[in-house]
Amino acid sequence: MTTARIENPRLSLLKENLQAVIYGKTDSIDVVIVALLAGGSVLIEDVPGVGKTTLAKALAKSLDAKFCRIQFTPDLLPADILGSSIYNPVNGEFRFEPGPIFCNILLADEINRASPRTQSALLEAMNESQATIEGQRHVLPQPFLVIATENPLEFQGTYPLPEAQLDRFLVRLGIGYPAADVEVDILKSHARAQPLEKIESVLTLEQVCQIQQEVAGIHVDDSILEYIVEIVHATRHDNRLQLGISTRGTLMMSRAARAHAYYEGRDHVIPDDVLWCVPHVLPHRMILTSKTRYGGTTAKQILTDIIGRIKVPV
Repeated sequence: MTTARIENPRLSLLKENLQAVIYGKTDSIDVVIVALLAGGSVLIEDVPGVGKTTLAKALAKSLDAKFCRIQFTPDLLPADILGSSIYNPVNGEFRFEPGPIFCNILLADEINRASPRTQSALLEAMNESQATIEGQRHVLPQPFLVIATENPLEFQGTYPLPEAQLDRFLVRLGIGYPAADVEVDILKSHARAQPLEKIESVLTLEQVCQIQQEVAGIHVDDSILEYIVEIVHATRHDNRLQLGISTRGTLMMSRAARAHAYYEGRDHVIPDDVLWCVPHVLPHRMILTSKTRYGGTTAKQILTDIIGRIKVPV
Protein backbone atom coordinates (compact mmCIF):
# COMPACT_ATOMS: atom_id res chain seq x y z
CA MET A 1 0.00 0.00 0.00
CA THR A 2 1.25 3.47 -0.87
CA THR A 3 1.39 5.64 2.21
CA ALA A 4 0.23 9.24 1.92
CA ARG A 5 0.89 11.73 4.66
CA ILE A 6 -2.09 13.80 5.83
CA GLU A 7 -0.72 17.15 6.90
CA ASN A 8 -3.07 19.21 9.05
CA PRO A 9 -1.10 21.81 10.99
CA ARG A 10 -4.28 23.12 12.61
CA LEU A 11 -4.49 19.96 14.70
CA SER A 12 -1.03 20.73 16.06
CA LEU A 13 -2.23 24.22 16.95
CA LEU A 14 -5.27 22.72 18.66
CA LYS A 15 -3.04 20.45 20.72
CA GLU A 16 -0.82 23.40 21.67
CA ASN A 17 -3.89 25.34 22.82
CA LEU A 18 -5.02 22.53 25.10
CA GLN A 19 -1.51 21.96 26.43
CA ALA A 20 -1.36 25.65 27.34
CA VAL A 21 -4.12 25.14 29.93
CA ILE A 22 -3.73 21.46 30.86
CA TYR A 23 -0.09 20.98 31.80
CA GLY A 24 1.69 17.64 31.48
CA LYS A 25 -1.32 15.64 30.28
CA THR A 26 -0.49 15.06 26.63
CA ASP A 27 -2.03 11.59 26.57
CA SER A 28 -5.40 12.83 27.84
CA ILE A 29 -5.37 15.69 25.33
CA ASP A 30 -4.66 13.25 22.49
CA VAL A 31 -7.66 11.13 23.52
CA VAL A 32 -9.99 14.15 23.52
CA ILE A 33 -8.78 15.30 20.09
CA VAL A 34 -9.21 11.81 18.63
CA ALA A 35 -12.76 11.74 20.04
CA LEU A 36 -13.47 15.08 18.38
CA LEU A 37 -12.15 13.84 15.03
CA ALA A 38 -14.26 10.70 15.32
CA GLY A 39 -17.36 12.67 16.33
CA GLY A 40 -17.73 10.79 19.61
CA SER A 41 -18.47 11.82 23.18
CA VAL A 42 -16.03 11.80 26.10
CA LEU A 43 -16.50 10.66 29.71
CA ILE A 44 -13.87 12.04 32.09
CA GLU A 45 -13.87 10.23 35.42
CA ASP A 46 -11.58 11.85 37.96
CA VAL A 47 -11.37 13.66 41.27
CA PRO A 48 -12.38 17.35 41.48
CA GLY A 49 -9.93 20.07 40.56
CA VAL A 50 -7.70 18.37 37.98
CA GLY A 51 -8.86 20.39 34.96
CA LYS A 52 -11.86 18.52 33.53
CA THR A 53 -13.99 21.64 33.07
CA THR A 54 -11.02 23.72 31.91
CA LEU A 55 -10.24 21.18 29.19
CA ALA A 56 -13.80 21.38 27.84
CA LYS A 57 -13.77 25.19 27.85
CA ALA A 58 -10.38 25.33 26.14
CA LEU A 59 -11.59 22.98 23.41
CA ALA A 60 -14.68 25.12 22.79
CA LYS A 61 -12.63 28.33 22.58
CA SER A 62 -10.15 26.68 20.23
CA LEU A 63 -12.98 25.86 17.82
CA ASP A 64 -14.95 29.08 18.33
CA ALA A 65 -17.81 26.73 19.18
CA LYS A 66 -21.01 27.38 21.09
CA PHE A 67 -20.35 26.03 24.58
CA CYS A 68 -22.97 25.15 27.19
CA ARG A 69 -22.49 23.77 30.66
CA ILE A 70 -25.10 21.87 32.63
CA GLN A 71 -24.48 21.27 36.32
CA PHE A 72 -26.19 17.94 36.94
CA THR A 73 -28.07 17.77 40.24
CA PRO A 74 -30.66 15.35 41.65
CA ASP A 75 -33.53 17.77 40.87
CA LEU A 76 -32.50 18.33 37.23
CA LEU A 77 -35.26 17.40 34.76
CA PRO A 78 -34.99 16.26 31.11
CA ALA A 79 -36.68 19.50 30.01
CA ASP A 80 -33.84 21.45 31.66
CA ILE A 81 -31.51 19.80 29.13
CA LEU A 82 -33.64 19.45 26.01
CA GLY A 83 -35.92 22.46 26.26
CA SER A 84 -39.71 22.72 26.22
CA SER A 85 -42.66 24.49 24.63
CA ILE A 86 -43.79 27.72 26.26
CA TYR A 87 -47.35 29.00 25.87
CA ASN A 88 -47.74 32.51 24.50
CA PRO A 89 -51.05 33.97 25.80
CA VAL A 90 -50.95 36.79 23.23
CA ASN A 91 -51.37 34.60 20.13
CA GLY A 92 -52.49 31.43 21.88
CA GLU A 93 -49.62 29.40 20.44
CA PHE A 94 -46.80 27.33 21.89
CA ARG A 95 -43.23 28.36 21.15
CA PHE A 96 -40.38 25.89 21.49
CA GLU A 97 -37.55 27.16 23.68
CA PRO A 98 -34.37 25.15 22.98
CA GLY A 99 -32.44 23.84 25.96
CA PRO A 100 -28.67 23.98 26.50
CA ILE A 101 -28.20 20.76 24.50
CA PHE A 102 -28.49 22.84 21.32
CA CYS A 103 -24.81 23.73 21.19
CA ASN A 104 -21.57 22.38 19.73
CA ILE A 105 -19.82 21.33 22.93
CA LEU A 106 -21.93 20.37 25.92
CA LEU A 107 -20.27 19.95 29.30
CA ALA A 108 -22.36 17.60 31.43
CA ASP A 109 -20.71 18.35 34.76
CA GLU A 110 -21.01 15.64 37.44
CA ILE A 111 -23.39 13.69 35.24
CA ASN A 112 -23.82 10.94 37.81
CA ARG A 113 -25.56 13.31 40.24
CA ALA A 114 -28.72 13.37 38.11
CA SER A 115 -31.38 10.66 38.13
CA PRO A 116 -31.27 7.92 35.46
CA ARG A 117 -34.34 9.50 33.83
CA THR A 118 -32.49 12.78 33.36
CA GLN A 119 -29.28 11.07 32.27
CA SER A 120 -31.23 9.24 29.57
CA ALA A 121 -32.20 12.57 28.00
CA LEU A 122 -28.71 12.59 26.47
CA LEU A 123 -28.86 9.12 24.89
CA GLU A 124 -30.43 10.07 21.55
CA ALA A 125 -28.28 13.19 21.24
CA MET A 126 -25.04 11.29 21.86
CA ASN A 127 -25.89 8.52 19.41
CA GLU A 128 -27.73 10.33 16.62
CA SER A 129 -26.98 14.07 17.07
CA GLN A 130 -30.68 14.79 17.36
CA ALA A 131 -33.32 15.15 20.04
CA THR A 132 -36.97 14.14 19.92
CA ILE A 133 -38.91 16.59 22.05
CA GLU A 134 -42.70 16.41 22.44
CA GLY A 135 -42.84 14.20 19.36
CA GLN A 136 -40.81 16.55 17.19
CA ARG A 137 -37.36 15.71 15.84
CA HIS A 138 -34.76 18.45 16.29
CA VAL A 139 -31.35 18.16 14.63
CA LEU A 140 -28.48 19.40 16.79
CA PRO A 141 -25.80 21.81 15.55
CA GLN A 142 -22.75 20.23 13.96
CA PRO A 143 -20.23 19.33 15.14
CA PHE A 144 -21.77 18.13 18.40
CA LEU A 145 -19.75 16.73 21.29
CA VAL A 146 -20.69 15.79 24.85
CA ILE A 147 -17.95 15.97 27.46
CA ALA A 148 -19.28 14.48 30.69
CA THR A 149 -17.48 14.45 34.03
CA GLU A 150 -18.01 12.37 37.13
CA ASN A 151 -16.35 11.98 40.50
CA PRO A 152 -15.32 8.34 41.06
CA LEU A 153 -14.89 8.63 44.82
CA GLU A 154 -18.00 10.35 46.15
CA PHE A 155 -21.04 8.06 46.11
CA GLN A 156 -23.48 9.95 48.33
CA GLY A 157 -26.17 11.56 46.17
CA THR A 158 -24.94 9.94 42.95
CA TYR A 159 -26.44 7.46 40.52
CA PRO A 160 -24.37 4.96 38.54
CA LEU A 161 -24.41 5.54 34.80
CA PRO A 162 -26.53 2.85 33.11
CA GLU A 163 -24.76 0.50 30.70
CA ALA A 164 -26.73 1.91 27.76
CA GLN A 165 -25.31 5.36 28.43
CA LEU A 166 -21.75 4.20 29.06
CA ASP A 167 -21.87 2.40 25.73
CA ARG A 168 -22.58 5.68 23.94
CA PHE A 169 -19.38 7.34 25.11
CA LEU A 170 -16.66 6.84 22.54
CA VAL A 171 -13.89 7.11 25.13
CA ARG A 172 -13.51 7.15 28.89
CA LEU A 173 -10.42 8.62 30.53
CA GLY A 174 -8.96 10.13 33.66
CA ILE A 175 -6.69 13.15 33.80
CA GLY A 176 -4.96 12.51 37.12
CA TYR A 177 -2.85 14.75 39.32
CA PRO A 178 0.08 16.59 37.72
CA ALA A 179 3.67 15.83 38.64
CA ALA A 180 5.28 18.07 41.30
CA ASP A 181 7.41 20.06 38.83
CA VAL A 182 4.43 20.51 36.52
CA GLU A 183 2.31 21.80 39.41
CA VAL A 184 4.97 24.42 40.13
CA ASP A 185 4.64 25.60 36.52
CA ILE A 186 0.86 25.75 36.96
CA LEU A 187 1.25 28.01 39.99
CA LYS A 188 3.58 30.33 38.07
CA SER A 189 1.31 30.59 35.03
CA HIS A 190 -1.82 31.31 37.08
CA ALA A 191 -0.03 33.98 39.09
CA ARG A 192 0.26 36.15 35.98
CA ALA A 193 -3.09 35.48 34.28
CA GLN A 194 -5.62 32.79 33.51
CA PRO A 195 -4.19 30.76 30.59
CA LEU A 196 -7.72 30.01 29.40
CA GLU A 197 -8.29 33.70 28.64
CA LYS A 198 -5.43 33.68 26.10
CA ILE A 199 -6.85 30.81 24.04
CA GLU A 200 -7.69 31.80 20.48
CA SER A 201 -9.63 29.91 17.83
CA VAL A 202 -7.47 27.72 15.57
CA LEU A 203 -10.24 25.78 13.78
CA THR A 204 -13.66 26.77 12.50
CA LEU A 205 -16.69 24.55 12.94
CA GLU A 206 -16.81 24.06 9.17
CA GLN A 207 -13.21 22.83 9.20
CA VAL A 208 -13.99 20.38 12.00
CA CYS A 209 -16.92 18.96 10.02
CA GLN A 210 -14.68 18.66 6.96
CA ILE A 211 -12.02 16.82 8.98
CA GLN A 212 -14.65 14.44 10.36
CA GLN A 213 -15.70 13.62 6.80
CA GLU A 214 -12.06 12.99 5.85
CA VAL A 215 -11.67 10.71 8.88
CA ALA A 216 -14.65 8.66 7.73
CA GLY A 217 -12.82 8.10 4.45
CA ILE A 218 -9.65 6.69 6.02
CA HIS A 219 -8.97 3.22 4.59
CA VAL A 220 -9.28 0.19 6.88
CA ASP A 221 -8.05 -3.09 5.47
CA ASP A 222 -10.21 -6.20 5.95
CA SER A 223 -7.48 -7.75 8.09
CA ILE A 224 -7.71 -4.81 10.51
CA LEU A 225 -11.50 -5.08 10.66
CA GLU A 226 -11.18 -8.81 11.38
CA TYR A 227 -8.63 -8.00 14.10
CA ILE A 228 -11.08 -5.61 15.79
CA VAL A 229 -13.92 -8.13 15.56
CA GLU A 230 -11.71 -10.90 16.98
CA ILE A 231 -10.88 -8.77 20.02
CA VAL A 232 -14.54 -7.92 20.55
CA HIS A 233 -15.73 -11.51 20.17
CA ALA A 234 -13.12 -12.70 22.66
CA THR A 235 -14.70 -10.46 25.32
CA ARG A 236 -18.08 -12.06 24.69
CA HIS A 237 -16.72 -15.53 25.45
CA ASP A 238 -14.51 -14.68 28.44
CA ASN A 239 -15.84 -16.28 31.63
CA ARG A 240 -14.43 -13.36 33.65
CA LEU A 241 -16.99 -11.07 32.04
CA GLN A 242 -20.71 -10.89 32.62
CA LEU A 243 -21.12 -8.72 29.51
CA GLY A 244 -18.72 -8.30 26.59
CA ILE A 245 -18.39 -5.57 23.97
CA SER A 246 -21.53 -4.65 22.01
CA THR A 247 -21.75 -4.15 18.26
CA ARG A 248 -21.84 -0.42 18.95
CA GLY A 249 -18.48 -0.86 20.65
CA THR A 250 -17.12 -2.54 17.51
CA LEU A 251 -18.26 0.41 15.41
CA MET A 252 -16.78 2.86 17.92
CA MET A 253 -13.43 1.06 17.73
CA SER A 254 -13.41 1.38 13.95
CA ARG A 255 -14.24 5.11 14.14
CA ALA A 256 -11.62 5.76 16.79
CA ALA A 257 -8.93 3.82 14.87
CA ARG A 258 -9.65 5.87 11.75
CA ALA A 259 -9.46 9.10 13.76
CA HIS A 260 -6.15 8.09 15.36
CA ALA A 261 -4.67 7.21 11.97
CA TYR A 262 -5.70 10.63 10.65
CA TYR A 263 -4.30 12.32 13.75
CA GLU A 264 -1.00 10.53 13.15
CA GLY A 265 -0.97 11.74 9.54
CA ARG A 266 -1.76 8.45 7.78
CA ASP A 267 -4.39 7.68 5.15
CA HIS A 268 -4.96 4.13 6.41
CA VAL A 269 -5.30 2.29 9.72
CA ILE A 270 -2.54 0.06 11.09
CA PRO A 271 -2.66 -2.34 14.06
CA ASP A 272 -0.98 0.25 16.28
CA ASP A 273 -4.05 2.49 15.86
CA VAL A 274 -6.28 -0.31 17.13
CA LEU A 275 -4.00 -1.05 20.08
CA TRP A 276 -3.87 2.65 21.01
CA CYS A 277 -7.67 2.81 21.07
CA VAL A 278 -8.31 -0.36 23.10
CA PRO A 279 -7.72 1.03 26.65
CA HIS A 280 -9.76 4.16 25.93
CA VAL A 281 -12.67 2.76 23.91
CA LEU A 282 -13.38 -0.73 25.28
CA PRO A 283 -13.03 -1.11 29.11
CA HIS A 284 -16.11 0.92 30.07
CA ARG A 285 -18.29 -1.26 27.83
CA MET A 286 -17.45 -4.44 29.75
CA ILE A 287 -19.16 -5.73 32.89
CA LEU A 288 -17.04 -7.98 35.08
CA THR A 289 -18.46 -10.85 37.08
CA SER A 290 -18.61 -10.36 40.85
CA LYS A 291 -15.87 -12.94 41.36
CA THR A 292 -13.56 -11.17 38.92
CA ARG A 293 -14.27 -7.74 40.36
CA TYR A 294 -13.70 -8.77 43.97
CA GLY A 295 -10.58 -10.65 42.91
CA GLY A 296 -8.98 -7.36 41.90
CA THR A 297 -8.81 -7.97 38.15
CA THR A 298 -9.63 -4.94 35.98
CA ALA A 299 -11.18 -4.69 32.54
CA LYS A 300 -7.92 -3.34 31.13
CA GLN A 301 -6.02 -6.36 32.45
CA ILE A 302 -8.51 -8.69 30.79
CA LEU A 303 -8.11 -6.83 27.49
CA THR A 304 -4.33 -7.09 27.79
CA ASP A 305 -4.69 -10.88 28.20
CA ILE A 306 -7.01 -11.10 25.21
CA ILE A 307 -4.78 -9.03 22.93
CA GLY A 308 -1.79 -11.14 23.90
CA ARG A 309 -3.57 -14.24 22.57
CA ILE A 310 -4.65 -12.76 19.23
CA LYS A 311 -2.33 -12.67 16.25
CA VAL A 312 -1.63 -9.12 15.09
CA PRO A 313 -2.27 -8.68 11.34
CA VAL A 314 0.65 -7.78 9.12
